[in-house]
Amino acid sequence: MEPAGRDLVSSEGVRIFTVKRESGSSLNDQTTPVRPRFSRSRLASALVAVACATVGAPLLTSNAEAQSAPVPAPGSGQTLCQPQVIGNRRIPKESVLARLFSHQGDLYDPALIERDFNSLWNTGYFDDVRIEREDTPACIQIVVIVREKPTIREINYKGVNAVSQSDILDRFKKAKVALSVESQYDPTKIKRAEVVLAELLGEHGHQFATIRTEVKNIPPAAVAITFNVKEGPTVKVGKIQFQGNDSLSDRTLRNAMKNLRPVGIPHSIILENLFARTFDASKLDEDTERVRAAYRERGYFKVIPSEAQVKVRDAGGLNPFTLRPSTGKRADILIPIEEGSRYRLGGVTFTGNKAVTNTKVLRAQFTQKDGEYFNATQFGKGIEQLRKAYGELGYINFVGTPVPRIDEAKKLIYLDIDIDEGKPFYVSRIEFTGNSITRDKVIRRELLLEEGQIYNSRLWDLSILRLNQLNYFEALKADQDSESRQNTDDGTVDLLLKLKEKGKNSIGLNGGISGLSGTFIGLNYETNNFLGLGETLSVQANIGDLSRNLSFGFTEPYLRNKPISLGVQVFTSKYDYNPAKSYSISQGASANLSAAQTSQLTNYNQSTTGLSLSLSQPLRHLFAHTGVTRVGVTYSLSRSSITTFNDNTRNVFQSLAFRSGVTGQNQLNGIITSILSPSFSFSSLDRAVGPHGGRDFNVSMAVAGAGGNVKYIQPVAAYRQFYPMKGLRINKEGHNVLGYRLQFAHITGFGGEVAPPANRIYTGGESDVRGFDVRSSSPYTFIPNKVLFNLTNPDGTVVPRDPTNPVLGNVQIPLPIYRLVSIGGDTSFTANLEYRIPIANQVTFAFFTDFGMTFDLQPGQLKQNASGLSTISSPSYGCPTFVNGACFGGQQVAFPIQLNNVPGTNYVPRMSNGAELQVILPIVNAPFRLYYAYNPLRLYKDVPQQLAVDNATFRSFFPNTGAGLYSYAQALQFYGADYTLREPRKTFRLSVSTTF
Repeated sequence: MEPAGRDLVSSEGVRIFTVKRESGSSLNDQTTPVRPRFSRSRLASALVAVACATVGAPLLTSNAEAQSAPVPAPGSGQTLCQPQVIGNRRIPKESVLARLFSHQGDLYDPALIERDFNSLWNTGYFDDVRIEREDTPACIQIVVIVREKPTIREINYKGVNAVSQSDILDRFKKAKVALSVESQYDPTKIKRAEVVLAELLGEHGHQFATIRTEVKNIPPAAVAITFNVKEGPTVKVGKIQFQGNDSLSDRTLRNAMKNLRPVGIPHSIILENLFARTFDASKLDEDTERVRAAYRERGYFKVIPSEAQVKVRDAGGLNPFTLRPSTGKRADILIPIEEGSRYRLGGVTFTGNKAVTNTKVLRAQFTQKDGEYFNATQFGKGIEQLRKAYGELGYINFVGTPVPRIDEAKKLIYLDIDIDEGKPFYVSRIEFTGNSITRDKVIRRELLLEEGQIYNSRLWDLSILRLNQLNYFEALKADQDSESRQNTDDGTVDLLLKLKEKGKNSIGLNGGISGLSGTFIGLNYETNNFLGLGETLSVQANIGDLSRNLSFGFTEPYLRNKPISLGVQVFTSKYDYNPAKSYSISQGASANLSAAQTSQLTNYNQSTTGLSLSLSQPLRHLFAHTGVTRVGVTYSLSRSSITTFNDNTRNVFQSLAFRSGVTGQNQLNGIITSILSPSFSFSSLDRAVGPHGGRDFNVSMAVAGAGGNVKYIQPVAAYRQFYPMKGLRINKEGHNVLGYRLQFAHITGFGGEVAPPANRIYTGGESDVRGFDVRSSSPYTFIPNKVLFNLTNPDGTVVPRDPTNPVLGNVQIPLPIYRLVSIGGDTSFTANLEYRIPIANQVTFAFFTDFGMTFDLQPGQLKQNASGLSTISSPSYGCPTFVNGACFGGQQVAFPIQLNNVPGTNYVPRMSNGAELQVILPIVNAPFRLYYAYNPLRLYKDVPQQLAVDNATFRSFFPNTGAGLYSYAQALQFYGADYTLREPRKTFRLSVSTTF
């Protein structure tokens, strides 16, 4: 029932405007129908028009006869009031009024009202639209009544197990299904979503899935959508058979079907069909083409694989793993094949080649030789290589069309390549967009192409690689971020490079925990594009329980507008090389080292202050076709001092001959190191941070001596390579990365000196072999030592020097002994293999294998200082005669000047296998790593003690008394017991650092 004053006459899809009765008139006074209007379909419009023409007139006539007052004609000069809007909830009233063509003060026009209706209906915002007219003494009131389409409040998926919800959303996005929460409900979008979801389930082996969508109203104007899915049986690939394949085996052809072939050991006999894949009909044509390619790679040029025949059946049989009846369905595939004859390559000829007349150069782009069985895949690569070769000469529009000629009698195939070279193009302009901070000249100096130069596609690709290595911009891709606009008439090309700058300034907090630095926190400022000129300025200050570091650095990449990079750095640092303490924050104490083992490690503190200068220059013509090559030299001057944490470490640092003319404690202070380091580097990495492809090689030779008081040579070489794992079923886009690193390092002293013990090589930790404690992987040696042993009575009391005067203390016997200590190596080799899987933005999961060996290749590098050795060899050892609190009859012991490695601890391979989770912390701006490592190769043995003298001599050090016999037995137990070396079997650790 309509409200009083309105007489709405309508049928399905028809809207009739009625005139509100005026004050003082009866309900039957006047009614003027306005042109009927449909609300949902064009067909309804046509039907309504016919109905109005045939029925409307009699109705109006009858109605007019029943009324007593005359009817004013519409459009008789009456104006419109302000239109009213009723029923809108989410859409503002102003938005509805903005769609109307009728405005306050306009003359009433039924045609204009119809346009208003069409305008509102075509927005797609409403389920129902009505426009009513009410007459007032002053004006005609237009009332717009709308019913909005409901808003989607919830989208649920029930019964979906084969795919995740994120997979569904990704597929909707790819298929452009605009279905999301808070969007408007549209039944057509729901049907489209059902189709796309069914296709997705079909790709995962659920071709018989059914989808029923439930729409639930949520008052006042919202709906909840639930996709109720019955996945049905899983359809997996059953038997893959071929018919007519006389030359190639079924196994070879199945192996070519990358999408549908079974998972197992591909070329085995027993485990060929270990795991069946889910059947995806959309991939069958693709795999059929791969079967064809497998034949064409072996010379069967005319092979014809017919359309694959698929037969779906119940699985049947027993599951070999569960020993229960197999469930689901199997899709058996049969591919008929007409092999045809096998052809050899007769020759390759070229026509139309005007710019390059040397056919031998053109033929060299094809690796296959005449007389070999024709390989279509290799030939296709040759065509692509030919296109690149012409592109380097400026022929952008090169087209090479191969025309085969077949000699059936000799079974030879000849390829005549018709070359359409086009014309060479020159670079007219090179422009950039997106570089609001970086100046054009900074970008241009990295480009190997210049305006006016002939276009070279290889140099353009290499220029983009050089820009990526700057790390100023988001990673650039030649096919996506560069455009070329050709002017065919002039033979020129304009190049446009679309850049997206990274934030050049980094100001923030950094910190975390690592094996070398322990826990640390600090502030840093860095800009890698200072003033938009490409200069780098950095200031860093870190402090932690194992480290303290303050540095200031500045790098000018182009000195005086020449491609010479100049860098300056001033620094001061302090490090505690203490493996026993390195993980104390995260684990309370070292999880892998006992107190006894800690005493065997080289633990010390080193404070260093210094500066460094570096110069480098690119070599534009060396390996220019594949990457960027640089040579450089660095000079650094530093002064350091060392504080040792245990007697073993002190003896190592004081006895090794690494400073001429200085002995004892003086060796540990005022260590001046003057290093000149020439270097060579090559890089083709596609980005500076987190590379996905390419390789780099770095080699340097540090020579210390001129201007310092230590002398050594330290060559280091490292090679890295990264492969985007494209083409795999689980990683078709190539986001996953396989990377590896090989690193070699060596150090040796010269001029009669050995390398400083602080510079010897210690490995282990998250930077090389992750499963071991930092700097704990090292050879061991026995270091000579002098200890004072209390002469003890059998009852456990010590023997006093003078029983009447306790102040004099007890009797102590000097004993010569050897202590086991890690000495570091002079050579190391490290290999790391890592498979990285991006999970989300800034989150990566990785599997890794680390291998390392640290060893002493030159025994002469463990030579002791003669002066320092004399301080241990000169004293008298032992107390064979004890009279009135004094010892008599001691003897000297001659220690060898050369230290030797403990057998079984030098050439020890170490390996870690495990998994790691990496998260780039936004504030710390470093990777937070949580990893687990299992160590299949490690040092695990008992080392027998080595006495400084034989047992008889050692016995003679003690008086022939009860106290002497008891003390001898006690000393033999303390200093003659075996050492237990146990490196960890497994490690679970967190860190903020990188491996490579």
